[in-house]
Amino acid sequence: MTGPRNPGTRPDGPAALLCVPFAGAGASFFHPWRAWSAGRWRVVPFELPGRERRMLETPYRKVAEAAGAEAGGIAAALGEGARTVLFGHSLGAVLAFELTRLLSARGIRVELLVVSGSPGPWTQRERRATGLPDEEFLARVEEFAGFRHEALDHPEMRELILPVLRADCEMHENYVPDSGAPVPVPICSLRGGSDGLVTADEARQWRDATTAAFRYRELPGDHMYLVDRGREVLDVIAAESARG
Repeated sequence: MTGPRNPGTRPDGPAALLCVPFAGAGASFFHPWRAWSAGRWRVVPFELPGRERRMLETPYRKVAEAAGAEAGGIAAALGEGARTVLFGHSLGAVLAFELTRLLSARGIRVELLVVSGSPGPWTQRERRATGLPDEEFLARVEEFAGFRHEALDHPEMRELILPVLRADCEMHENYVPDSGAPVPVPICSLRGGSDGLVTADEARQWRDATTAAFRYRELPGDHMYLVDRGREVLDVIAAESARG
């Protein structure tokens, strides 16, 4: 089985918080969130192929393909009827959006979708990294993210990370929603207040992606604000979940 490997959530137990990673990231980024959640959820980090436990698998290059192939395994791991909140940052936001529809069709009770650091799903990035030579590609990704991962400075690690990062960027930059229809799930759009990649207006475009409630929130920081503010993100998710 791929994806999350946890037992199903009882309908009367804590809701699952399915965390979908950003480009180049693995499930381990969200491991600290398990302790920080303080029992409010069962944190379930989603692992994409090409990294960590799925290192030997071929990365996806299309969001629809990734969501379609992984939804069944995720739904089985969560358990039918499981109460679930989805969180995704950047690439993870559009993956979570596609998964919301697919998981709901498989009997998962998606109660809230939290999208972070992303314009609405119908807006494509104007400046791209896909197809650039290695050094230009990494410089562009560094510009987008606002930081450079130190592992990219080590030749062996770079050789492992670069193909996955390229596949993720291609998947994100070529993304077009499978459907033009909004989802019947409340959406909260989060953004770092000084994000130079996604504007506040772009982050608010998610209001058109739902027929339910929509809210927009900002936290201090740039595009990768969540690296240092995981606890605050969880507090926002708790507050938005409590609104119902």
